[in-house]
Amino acid sequence: MNYKLTRIAPTPSGFLHLGNVFSFLLTKALAEKAGAKILLRIDDLDRERFRMEYLVDIFETLDFLEIPYHLGPKNPEDFLVNWTQLNRMDLYNKALDKLWERNLLFSCTCSRKKISQMDSSGYYLGHCLDRNIPKNRKEAAWRINTLQEELISIRDLKGNKTETILAENVAFFTVRKKDGMPSYQLSSLIDDLEFGVDMIVRGKDLYTSSLAQIFLAHSIGNQNFEKIGFHHHPLLKSEEGKKLSKSEGATSIRFWRENGKNLSEMFTMIGKLIGSPDPIESYEDFKKVVLSTI
Repeated sequence: MNYKLTRIAPTPSGFLHLGNVFSFLLTKALAEKAGAKILLRIDDLDRERFRMEYLVDIFETLDFLEIPYHLGPKNPEDFLVNWTQLNRMDLYNKALDKLWERNLLFSCTCSRKKISQMDSSGYYLGHCLDRNIPKNRKEAAWRINTLQEELISIRDLKGNKTETILAENVAFFTVRKKDGMPSYQLSSLIDDLEFGVDMIVRGKDLYTSSLAQIFLAHSIGNQNFEKIGFHHHPLLKSEEGKKLSKSEGATSIRFWRENGKNLSEMFTMIGKLIGSPDPIESYEDFKKVVLSTI
């Protein structure tokens, strides 16, 4: 199928690692196959973890990987002035207002500790749903009522649809955090709708987030998100079998660059981590291997 626009959506909350590189390169390969352009959409609403050096690292890494994009900030300064998510707060707040008008939200003051005490799985079970906590209560998050959800239809890149229900880990998911900032689920959805993204490539760990965002789009009365084609790729793991992530302290691309690794060697490392039977030394090698499995 042909698509118009996909996106690369890193967060400036740590230095990018091989797992990010794999996702970016796969997005590029799938975009070329589908005839889609690429948007660079940097998610910077996590202000506690935002660092300027992490923002700079995004541009340096994309340049090092030779990944072009067609829409988005040219450099860190352009991002801070013209592309930061802070510029789109009105859009997020309008969506939140619409959800309140439809009586779909409730305030919640539960801490993570309290949630884990109420259920050992750590899943939120809707404790505050009927407590009628005022929406302007300080230190209260806003959650969406998912009790009445219907089957959610999600489409892959070939147009095949699957109908499923929300997973427990996104039941009553947060749409506005306790600090007053929009949640990832809400801001990511609104941004994709605003820019006209119709193809999303993300890790399998975000499959339930895709379902939550489709549900959220329906809740605000927008059916366009269901038309998006999704590809959820396997996560890159270390040789020890651990997920590569910023929180796990995965070795950054910046570290490898500063220690003399060139682009060909980066592709070789990725090839080993994905268990490629053929050597991968270039983007063309990578593209040939990964697309043969999709």
